[in-house]
Amino acid sequence: MVHENPIIRLLKQDKRYSLAAYRFVQEGLSYAQSELDYGTVHWQEESEQHERHVSAQELCEGLKQFGISQYGYMAKVVLNAWGVYTTDDFGAIVYNLIETKLMKQSDSDHPEDFNDLYDFEVTFCKQFRFAGESSVRSSS
Repeated sequence: MVHENPIIRLLKQDKRYSLAAYRFVQEGLSYAQSELDYGTVHWQEESEQHERHVSAQELCEGLKQFGISQYGYMAKVVLNAWGVYTTDDFGAIVYNLIETKLMKQSDSDHPEDFNDLYDFEVTFCKQFRFAGESSVRSSS
């Protein structure tokens, strides 16, 4: 019996999101933990290892910053091409990854924690500034 890769199985079960969207969320989690130092450290006594748990709010902030660092002004366009339109979509991706055991959930985590944390249009387009661009535009 051949075991199917969990991501391949997931892509077949939930066709809303592309493989790139799942990779982005996984890489964005690592970015939030390592680059932004987000998350609460939980120690596992048996192995003396620790895990850093990132809240939905921290993860979405990390995904925003990661998306802008990777794709700049095109972040919203790229995310939309992958089927991601809202922070609710980030939550659905996370819970799909939890279901396949590729991410972990704490007892205090809930899918609705991802609901409406920010607006993609405002976050990725209207608030975006090019280097050297003034925050006040002249009306000439």
